[in-house]
Parts: sequence; structure tokens; C-alpha cells
Amino acid sequence: MTTGIIRCEGNGAGETGAISAAGPSPRVVEMPVRKEVDEGALTARIFNIQRFSTEDGPGIRTTVFLKGCPLSCPWCSNPESQAGNTEVAHSDSLCDHCNRCVEVCDRQAISLNPAGGVHINRDACDNCAKCVPVCGTGALRMIGDEYTLDQVYEEIKKDAAYYRNSNGGVTCSGGEPLSHARFVAALFKRCQAAGMHTTLDTCGSAPRRAVERVIEHTDLVLFDFKIFDPARHSAIVGAPLQQILDNAKYIVSKGVRLIARMPLIPGYTDSDENVSALASFIRALGGYIPVNVLPYHRFGMNKYQMLDRSYGPGDAKPPSAERVESVVDRIRSFGLECEIVT
Repeated sequence: MTTGIIRCEGNGAGETGAISAAGPSPRVVEMPVRKEVDEGALTARIFNIQRFSTEDGPGIRTTVFLKGCPLSCPWCSNPESQAGNTEVAHSDSLCDHCNRCVEVCDRQAISLNPAGGVHINRDACDNCAKCVPVCGTGALRMIGDEYTLDQVYEEIKKDAAYYRNSNGGVTCSGGEPLSHARFVAALFKRCQAAGMHTTLDTCGSAPRRAVERVIEHTDLVLFDFKIFDPARHSAIVGAPLQQILDNAKYIVSKGVRLIARMPLIPGYTDSDENVSALASFIRALGGYIPVNVLPYHRFGMNKYQMLDRSYGPGDAKPPSAERVESVVDRIRSFGLECEIVT
């Protein structure tokens, strides 16, 4: 719904209608009216629509990755998801040093790297995208496009038969999909009406109203839990912990199925104390809530180079198989079902 304006003439005393010649001058009163908005025209910035996904919920799915996240996890494997705006990225292995991108950059934000590829001064770059069409090798590209709900739904519908045959469906991930609550809620509502299963992949850092709006049309929530010490949580990922925990409790109280997920990151989330705090919290929620452990990997490292960012975990190594199994055993000791998801 949006607000429009209707204009009424009044006599200055709160009355409307005809004004006598001897009366006071008429004045214009602006009154809001509500107009219907075409939900299909709702937009969101999306950086990937991944078909035939099998790791973001049950069955074969289409995962919609939305841009923008309130957290800044140092280990994030999708750093291109964090900023809400479109961003220019560079693949240095494709660069032929033609210099055309340097020549068209009005802000002088691009320079050639003698070792190969380009360097982008992110403080100067305004992501205007002038450099992208002049790059003949595809070394430069923009990340993030504005999609309407109709456009996303048309893409989702292409695999409806696979969803039915595999008990799959649609997942909204990110970034943080709750940052686009109105869009995601409308998309999920349409998907459910067509018999498609809906999954929300969230970090839980969002206003309660956003959560309420989306879970009304959500069949399953994949809920990421990271650090259970409030001070460390705020210092490392840049957001308060309590709102996340409160939103998890609320979702469970509404009877929406929830799977707890814990990225196992060396030096950040893998301490025995943190793992036990997760298990204790999940057990206290009650009901059937399985836990997925997601061992750290380094697959997203090259994306940081493409965006001229430093990689938070540095040279941290993935946890050993023995350490992962010990974490799973610790969680199971709290009476919880737990499995490893890679």
C-alpha cells in the first residue's frame, strides 16, 4: 500500500462544501488515501539465483541470494553479499591490461597492477559501472541486480516439477533475506499458493516486525548461530546477540520448523564453551530442533581479492575431522540430533 493525496476545499472552520461569497477564503486540506500496489512490482537487489541447489533445505531447490547483511562475519564465504549496493568486482586472471577501464574512470579509482590485473580504490570508486562495458575480457563485472518479484517468480517456476518430485522448493538466503522482508514475504506467499515449499536461511539479526512478516509464509527456517558471548558477538560480527536469540525463540513459539546451524570457525566459534552454549540454548528452546555443524572452508577467499578486501581468518586452516566429530559428540551429549553439513 502507498499513500496518495486528495485535495478538499474547506472554510477554515473544519467544514467542507460550498463557500458563501461573504465567508472566509477557502483553504486546501490534503487528506491521505491508500492505493493498492502491485506486489509483482516489488523489487530487491539480488546477486545470484541458483537453480538445482541441494544444500539450502530439503530436496532440489532454487536459492535466491539477496544482497545486504547487518553482520560482518570475518569468515563470510559470500563477501559480495554484505553490502546492500551493487559493487564492481574484478577477476585478475582475465585482465589483459588493455587500460580501457583506467581511461573511462572519472574518479581515477582504477589502476593497473604490475603483477597482473587491476586495483580499485574503493574509497574513490562510486560503482558507476562505466568500466564494465569497456572490458573486453569480462575481467570486470557488477555484482547485484534489481529484480522485481515477478521476475524472480518466473525464474523459480521453471523448476516446479523438480520441487514436486524431490520435495524441494524455494530458499531465500543472502546476505540477510530479512533485510528485504516485504519482498521475501510476498514471494513466499506466492510460492506457497502454488504448492512450493519455502525456506528462510537467516542469521536472525532483524527487527521483530520483519520476522513476523516473513515467517507467516515460511515452512522451514535455517537459523545460523555463531558466538554466544554477547561482547565477543558484537565485537566480531558487529551486531547485538540478544535480538538474534529473541527472534529464534519467537520463531519456535510460532510452531515454524527450525534447524539450528553453527559454522565451525577456528578461533571464533569452535571453543568447547561456545559449542556448549549453543547446545544449551537449543535444548532450552524445546521441541525437535536438529543442529547442523558447518565446518570452516576457504572457498570464498578469491572473492575477497575480487572486492579488494582483506580475508578475516587469515591463514586459518579448516578443522580436522577429529575436531569436527568431537564438536558433534558434544552437541549430541545434550540430547540433540546433530549432523555435519559440508
